[in-house]
Amino acid sequence: MEETVPAPARSALAIAAAVLLAAAAAGCSSGGGHAAKGAGHSSAPAAAGDAAAPPAAIVTGPGPKSSYDVQPQPAPGSCHYRYTADKQPLPDPNCTPGAISPAVNQDNLKDTICKPGGYTSTIRPPVNITGKEKTENAKSYGYTGPMGDAEYDHLISLQLGGDPNDPRNLWVQPPSPGHVPGKGPNNPKDSVETHLHTAICKGQVTLAAAQQAIATDWTTAEAKLAIRQGAAPTTEADADGD
Repeated sequence: MEETVPAPARSALAIAAAVLLAAAAAGCSSGGGHAAKGAGHSSAPAAAGDAAAPPAAIVTGPGPKSSYDVQPQPAPGSCHYRYTADKQPLPDPNCTPGAISPAVNQDNLKDTICKPGGYTSTIRPPVNITGKEKTENAKSYGYTGPMGDAEYDHLISLQLGGDPNDPRNLWVQPPSPGHVPGKGPNNPKDSVETHLHTAICKGQVTLAAAQQAIATDWTTAEAKLAIRQGAAPTTEADADGD
């Protein structure tokens, strides 16, 4: 004999079943949402790791002038040297990020930095200007060694189209390891500049690539650009001399 369930009981059972079904559906939805969130969370770092941040654009300075004025330098003690693992000095990117000259571009290389007979001597600021800037920049960086042992260096050298007198492109570069005090600067960066200049003028690398590489880290610029060290220099072989 079939048992008859009273109407009130059937109603209560129907409500309970509906509640259970709703809870189950909510649980599935929540689980699906969590899984999607988790998948999104895990994929974001991978994407960030796969795509390197683009290099910051290099600022453009005022360019060569017929006469130069002494430029104000960063506040004393506001700039800080960085050093590579083998103790080679690098500038503070906040004080000396590098600056390029508007007078040099990829289309006029033969008339500027690759010009036979040289180019840098025609645009270089005179010593009576750079000497004063060097003294003040030494205070910016807290350099206290002999001034004759440090070089007032164009981060992006003149032979690579660096701006001649923009303070963002100049820093007092301390001696490299192995320096003998009192013997003047020993600056392996000069040879890197010449190698990059040679590669530019031979069409092996672009001007912009060389400028970016040396502004980022002069010690790794040749490796980044696959420049063969010891390449024969071009006619502009004065290594900028700054």
